[in-house]
Amino acid sequence: MKSASRNMASRDTMGRLGPLWSIFFRFGPPRWSQYVVTNWGGQRLVIALPYLWLLVFFLIPFLIVLYISFAGPAAEESKLPYAPVVTWLVEGGTQIKLLFTSYNYLLHDPLYVSAWGYSIKLAAVSTLLCLMVGYPMAYAISRCGPTWRNIFLMLVILPFWASFLLRVYAWIGLLKANGVINNVLMWAGIIDAPLGMMNTTFAVYIGIVYSYLPFMILPLYSNLEKHDNTLLEAANDLGAGPIRSFLRITLPLSKDGIVAGSLLVFIPAVGEFVIPALLGGPEQLMIGKVLWTEFFSNRDWPVASAVAIALLLLLLIPIALLQRAQAAEARGT
Repeated sequence: MKSASRNMASRDTMGRLGPLWSIFFRFGPPRWSQYVVTNWGGQRLVIALPYLWLLVFFLIPFLIVLYISFAGPAAEESKLPYAPVVTWLVEGGTQIKLLFTSYNYLLHDPLYVSAWGYSIKLAAVSTLLCLMVGYPMAYAISRCGPTWRNIFLMLVILPFWASFLLRVYAWIGLLKANGVINNVLMWAGIIDAPLGMMNTTFAVYIGIVYSYLPFMILPLYSNLEKHDNTLLEAANDLGAGPIRSFLRITLPLSKDGIVAGSLLVFIPAVGEFVIPALLGGPEQLMIGKVLWTEFFSNRDWPVASAVAIALLLLLLIPIALLQRAQAAEARGT
């Protein structure tokens, strides 16, 4: 009886609202295929928008940089900072001249080899430090109640509300000779003279770990929060202690989160420029600083483009691993 009365009421409502609205109620909300023009293929048109974005803002600049990386040094009378790869001949036709001098320069010059090694070492150590600090924080947040969990997550994300450059400058005020840390230590009588923390590798590590720690915490929290706590209870009932339960259950299950967080820290840390430039010294030469110097100081665009392409190729492997880890995290495997 109630369903019949509801049907009669709905028919009366549709009659008052008009034929179009009655058709809407009769057949349900229109599907996606009804919103779009069939000849244009609406779904493909919408999907084409991000591909168009990638084409304009990634593929085209990448091809330009790749083109310049095979160019030679510019002539003195040339207005371009490089020699063109493709030359239009007066008698007709074109001449293509690909040079691998810049890539050979990157592999054999001691400065670039040292910069590559130092960048990879700094990024790897910073990633390990972020993991050591971020894993306990993510684990603690995942075990909190809903109220405290939201508060702690907000505190993790809160530094992003301030400018990245301002946060790095704040560390200068903390680490310099007459900064806050040295003044507090000298006031407490722990040290007699200021510690030399600025323009060192230590300062660069501090800046990178501080800046990229949220990128480690958030993927780990997302993984740890999904764990089934009954597995730990079962391990406890079977006689496993907290450490053994962590090593045998929690740590293996959080593997995907560890991989995702580590790659999110490692990938930008390899090409970091601002933090080493502000907190490091001249001996802390990273590949990002070399890239900037070649482009803007030396105006050697072929070598700078080769550095950019080599850096991109270096990061392809961790990017592929990151995508694989994210896919495994989405599948829950």
